[in-house]
Amino acid sequence: MDYQQTTEYLFSRLPMFSRIGAAAYKADLTNTIELCNALDNPQQKFKTVHVAGTNGKGSVSHMLAAILQTAGYKTGLYTSPHLKDFRERIKIDGKMVSEEFVIDFTNKIKPQIEKLEPSFFEITVAMAFEYFAQEKVDIAIIETGMGGRLDSTNIITPEVSVITNIGYDHMQFLGDTLEKIAAEKAGIIKPRIPVVIGEVTNKTKPVFEMTAFEKASPISIASKNRMISDFHWENNELVVEVSEENNADHKKYHLDLPGIYQLKNVLTVIECCKQLKRKGWNIQEEHIREGLHNTKKITGLHGRWESIRNSPTVIVDVAHNADGINKMISQIELTKHKNLHLIFGMVADKDVEQIVEQLPTYALYYFTKAQIPRAMSEIKLKELGNQSGLRGNSFPNVNLALEAALVKADSDDLIIIFGSIFLASEINIQ
Repeated sequence: MDYQQTTEYLFSRLPMFSRIGAAAYKADLTNTIELCNALDNPQQKFKTVHVAGTNGKGSVSHMLAAILQTAGYKTGLYTSPHLKDFRERIKIDGKMVSEEFVIDFTNKIKPQIEKLEPSFFEITVAMAFEYFAQEKVDIAIIETGMGGRLDSTNIITPEVSVITNIGYDHMQFLGDTLEKIAAEKAGIIKPRIPVVIGEVTNKTKPVFEMTAFEKASPISIASKNRMISDFHWENNELVVEVSEENNADHKKYHLDLPGIYQLKNVLTVIECCKQLKRKGWNIQEEHIREGLHNTKKITGLHGRWESIRNSPTVIVDVAHNADGINKMISQIELTKHKNLHLIFGMVADKDVEQIVEQLPTYALYYFTKAQIPRAMSEIKLKELGNQSGLRGNSFPNVNLALEAALVKADSDDLIIIFGSIFLASEINIQ
């Protein structure tokens, strides 16, 4: 098989949650353990940082990878889902896994695929672990898929565990309260391994503290140890001043990820770096500054309040749940514009009604859908939007929606594409 045939085999042969939803979800670690046993447990042959959370885990993973790479370490990065190319999920020092490795690995693991019938995610986790071991990375940043406790990535013993935040998402799998969701995410906390928590609430903090106590794991809450004392935007960068407890000096960072929600993520990243330093990793302040300033350039991260066009400004953001979209609305309120155009598509298994209710009624909407089985139809989405006072038309794909918005918009208007990461992957940027 060539590369295209190999990926077609993987996409068609293996159940893929991002495309079909619940039918692809495997709520245990058995397959991953068996796959990695067959590969001689590659996950034990390199150091890791494990990152979970409802929102922000992708950004935090990429920022950490950029910093560690800047510090001179050969750095693996495993994230999901991908936007354009499957190989985006598995990178070393910002470079995607080779097509040849994907082909060879798939051929090698075929007997296990036929025997175990694993999910797409389980195979990609095993592939990433094998690649990082084979290439002898110094450290790899491993992002969980959906949860934590039963996530396929949760067979590693990391240097540090990171949990960014807890919000309502994937409740049919993780639980219908913040406490239950927090307990699932807290499943990545390992005995005596330090854990960094990005944000806590009165409901989630006791869950994390109890789990850490039971595991004898040192716990640090990023938002408690540092705070953002000031921020502004400069040349499409987010400039952040961070103040530290018992330290009069403020530190300034320029982030090439300009979304306002990065204010919380950057505190999580800095605290994780502090914990890594305590374990002997040589991460200096200049490495943190440079890594944060060049995250997109170093790791190739896209879709986080990303500007893809000017006059009118077109922004792509992968906000797709209530918490993420609430942060996106806050960003809109701080962004200078005349009229607002929102290109909006959702997958059907999200709490779409709750999300629709929080969207601004003054915007003009372009209801659309991604070309995947999980997608809610643009007609159904428009009906839900109309019930909440949202006005606009429906379009069968994101590019037709964007074309209509560009015709309608004035040069000083703002167009935002959001609601599903799969919309971002389907945009044809001219």
